[in-house]
Amino acid sequence: MPNYKPEGALLTTSENQAFLKSQKSLADAMQRETVLEARAAVCDSSHNLIVPLGPMKGLIPREECALGIPDGTTRDIAIISRVGKPVCFVVTGFGEDEQGQPVAMLSRRRVQEKCFAQLMETLRPGDVIPAKVTHLENFGCFVDIGCGIVSLIPIDVISVSRISHPRDRFALGQDIFAVVKSVEGGRIYLSHKELLGTWEENAALFAPGETVAGAVRSVEDYGVFVELTPNLAGLAEPHPGVRPGQQASVFIKSLIPEKMKVKLIIVDAFDSPAAPAPLRYFLPGSHIDEFLYSPPQCTKVIKTRFSAT
Repeated sequence: MPNYKPEGALLTTSENQAFLKSQKSLADAMQRETVLEARAAVCDSSHNLIVPLGPMKGLIPREECALGIPDGTTRDIAIISRVGKPVCFVVTGFGEDEQGQPVAMLSRRRVQEKCFAQLMETLRPGDVIPAKVTHLENFGCFVDIGCGIVSLIPIDVISVSRISHPRDRFALGQDIFAVVKSVEGGRIYLSHKELLGTWEENAALFAPGETVAGAVRSVEDYGVFVELTPNLAGLAEPHPGVRPGQQASVFIKSLIPEKMKVKLIIVDAFDSPAAPAPLRYFLPGSHIDEFLYSPPQCTKVIKTRFSAT
């Protein structure tokens, strides 16, 4: 059974490059129904995608560009936005253009149909899957979970530490992991925070007496919440002039597992626009049934249950 991956994963592989070398190898890929990738160069006035291949031009007709294009449930912006980016496809035939030059006919939709059918059949709540960030909205992060099929990670399940926008955590084109929350109604629902470690796992990265870097997430009358890791934030004493979005150096006063608290003192806060820090995953494997964020000695229990077994 094929293992479908987010678009771009096949682009530079030796097998993919070998199939793109000649018309004979492309014909061989057509017979095998091998999924290939190349970079879309042009979307013409009829919204067909032109994909340069090694020996010839490739053409993905508009209705073969994506799931949902034929019935109108997917808008043409989904085609236009692929220009300059990798697209997956199978070769469906060969022909000639108006100048008599050879053209390989391609279909991205067929690949997506097979990928989606496999995802719906095999994915279960708790499965950990690779994904690629495709675009960011204030309500969440859209990711490619295979062959350009997109799913949403809502902002409230991106991390335990609250963020104002997904760009605080992710960058476009970033390869990440996600965990399947549910599969229902023809949709795949995702979460992310359960892969970033428990309170104890994150707290173990720090010790009282250290001064470390953090990000200011919110400023309240009673103190300032500073993120140390995506799944660990602490409360600092009020500090004048501090604003959300700033970076900060903070002194760690104490770590209190039974209350899930980190007490901090802000040493300095400053403006320093930067790309999101690389994510540190605590991956238990390819599947999790349950995620218990809170420490055993804590009376407050924070848990995500993915399946009944």
